[in-house]
Amino acid sequence: MLSKLSIENYALIDSLEVDLLSGFTVITGETGAGKSILLGGLSLVLGKRADLSSLRNKDKKCIVEADFLIKDYGLQVFFEIHDLDFDETTVIRREILPSGKSRAFINDTPVTLNILAQLGDQLIDVHSQHQTMQLTENDFQFKLIDALADNKMRLLDYTKTLKAHSSTQKELNTLLEFQQNATKEQDYNSFLLTELEAAPLKEGILEALETQYSQLNNVELIMEELSKGDQLFNDDQIGVIALMTQARLALSKLAGYGSQYAGLHERIQSVFIELDDINTELQTFQDAVESDPKLLEEVNTKLQLLYNLQKKHGVSEISELISIKNDLADKVFETANVDQKIALKTREVQELESVLEEKGVLLREKRNAVIPELKRQLESDLALLGMPSASFQIALSASDSFKSNGMDELSFLFTANKGSAYGLLKKVASGGELSRIMLVIKAILAKYEKLPTIMFDEIDTGVSGEISNRMADIMREMSNEMQVFSITHLPQVASKGNQHYKVFKTDSDTGTQTDMKRLSTEERVVEIAEMLGGKELSDSAMAHAKELLN
Repeated sequence: MLSKLSIENYALIDSLEVDLLSGFTVITGETGAGKSILLGGLSLVLGKRADLSSLRNKDKKCIVEADFLIKDYGLQVFFEIHDLDFDETTVIRREILPSGKSRAFINDTPVTLNILAQLGDQLIDVHSQHQTMQLTENDFQFKLIDALADNKMRLLDYTKTLKAHSSTQKELNTLLEFQQNATKEQDYNSFLLTELEAAPLKEGILEALETQYSQLNNVELIMEELSKGDQLFNDDQIGVIALMTQARLALSKLAGYGSQYAGLHERIQSVFIELDDINTELQTFQDAVESDPKLLEEVNTKLQLLYNLQKKHGVSEISELISIKNDLADKVFETANVDQKIALKTREVQELESVLEEKGVLLREKRNAVIPELKRQLESDLALLGMPSASFQIALSASDSFKSNGMDELSFLFTANKGSAYGLLKKVASGGELSRIMLVIKAILAKYEKLPTIMFDEIDTGVSGEISNRMADIMREMSNEMQVFSITHLPQVASKGNQHYKVFKTDSDTGTQTDMKRLSTEERVVEIAEMLGGKELSDSAMAHAKELLN
């Protein structure tokens, strides 16, 4: 419940702080005194958008702070999800800076407006004349029926399945679109893939083939130069091996005459071993090299194939051709297997639709089960509010599509008079009738929804006399389960409050100021008397006021 509200620098409010109580609280005040301003300030801590023009002093920030007692309302999970400190007395604060920026806090932790609004929806239901029009909307009517049917968990279950269905249907649509586009390209992609698979694509192949081609294409030159090298190494008179053999022999004879000679011998020995190894390899190459025109043609064919593929695909590296081949293989595979994937995904969609239908039918059954009782309660309570002939026709019919709240179409028709045709609420109900219907619905919802506080903003508009008295009785009865506020112009309603606050304006040198105070018993008598007969208090008005309060 709302236990304290303080507002600074908002519209006509310079500074206001008021402690609030449980039960039924009535708020009165002359037209223009600032009751709407009070609601506007409260709406800021409930997450509504701020307007810089609402600052009283444009150079100072506006601060609205509200204390809520939330021990028994199961909000711990909300605080855990949003990483907020839970406190049985939770303080919500909203600040609007002169720059136009807005800040929001829950128990001194900064939060977004979205989080603030989510919490606000679970703390206060502010009913305004605008909200009365929600009564004519299907979503609100479904909310009423589902509250009575205790469908909250069933709706969550249905919504979860609907989300899975939507996601799976989207995947199926993507596959179908892919199939439509890919089928056109399948033959071409298969051709390109076959062409690439026929090519010897592997890392380093191009360099290896180019080297092999160069060797085969210059085989005569290679053989000639290898022969020259062999002759230079192995000539009996001036060959490198013969000369090195003589030099090694000479130095071996000196090795015993000192370490410096021994070192020279070791070095020439190393050179001789290396030269001998080169000579052996030279002879091996010479024996291996031979002309092979057929192999030269094969290598050239492979090279031209790779060069042509690089040019065709606009790449310069074999690795890029390999990547293109792999991509094409994936596309061809996907296209070849898309029919199977579509079949599997279609089956998934059908299975989810079957589950949705089961859940939708269960929702419909639960709704249909409570509609007769809802109709009885509405008509019975409205009869007490001066609408004895009020009658509803509430019916569900199966929808051909999956909606966000089930598979039902709702017909919610009304007539206020016997013999009159039923029609949509927004077409056949007057403003006063809508107010009474909404009050009755809120009273019914209060029995099924655990909401700490509800605030009625002139819900008694368009009614008077005994009817307003009965409306007040309904609100007071609601206050046994929750904290109820009623902003009213009617003395019959004002007299039923457990406590009574008055909103009023005062003038000073600094300007006009809106304020609010809790009235004592004597002050309530005067206020209600003025509501009955105006500022000129008469004995009869005072007596009537006392009678209403008693």
